[in-house]
Order: sequence, then C-alpha cells, then structure tokens
Amino acid sequence: MAKNETKEVTIYVEGTPHPWSKDEISYEEAVTLEEPSYADNPNITYSVTYKRGQGNKPEGTLVAGASVKIKDGMRFSVSETGQS
Repeated sequence: MAKNETKEVTIYVEGTPHPWSKDEISYEEAVTLEEPSYADNPNITYSVTYKRGQGNKPEGTLVAGASVKIKDGMRFSVSETGQS
C-alpha cells in the first residue's frame, strides 16, 4: 500500500455509506462527499461534525483546512451554514 493509504473502510456522510481508503479525511473531502459541487460554490460554508472516531477523539468538529484520522464506521454530519 502507498503511504497515506490504509485498508478500505466504510464511512457514513449524512447516513450514506462511502468507501474510503485513506487514513485521514479532510474537511473539504467530507463536504465534497455530501455536496459534490462544493468546489464550485466557495461562498457557501458548511458545518462538519463527526462521531465514532478513533481513540482519544471519538467526536469533534472539522473546520476548513483540518483533517481527522478515519475509523471504520465513522459518521459525519455536513450541513450548510450559509455565506462566509
């Protein structure tokens, strides 16, 4: 396996399963899974929270530019917050 890749796991974004083979997911990647046109709409901001994460940080919030380690079965909530 290449660096930054792990065995494929399943993560859930707004209840929809997505296969994921990287060991981390970024805010931008999580938003894009829910809203594929995210990159085309830079003025819209999103709130991204997660549950069922790894070890000492099983829950939290992702902000633009941040990422979090992935665990099989992790759940993400992505909601539009409006204009930035």
